[in-house]
Amino acid sequence: MKEKYKKNRHSEYFEAIIQLRPLDKRVYDWVKVDIENRNIGVSKELVTKNGFDIYVDSNQYAIALGKKLKKRFDGKVIVSSALHSTHRLTSKQLFRVTMLFRLNEKRIEE
Repeated sequence: MKEKYKKNRHSEYFEAIIQLRPLDKRVYDWVKVDIENRNIGVSKELVTKNGFDIYVDSNQYAIALGKKLKKRFDGKVIVSSALHSTHRLTSKQLFRVTMLFRLNEKRIEE
């Protein structure tokens, strides 16, 4: 997937982290298909003891994905942001977004 990056971005570049909790293969597979269909760059994927972390190169996509996941899988979405840096030319503040999707306990048992 690293070949999808734009020329001015390195292979570790990311703007957002998508956290999927708890471990649920159905949700993970659905997210992976959606990422591939929209040509979103993925720089890193981690499997934690509680779920999956996917590092993507689009803040807007991560926020929109949270809304889709909430509708489709009945879970809770928490979006937080942290100031990463300031753009050199425009002096705009650049943020990194973390989108946490937590599947409801009732859905896990099914």
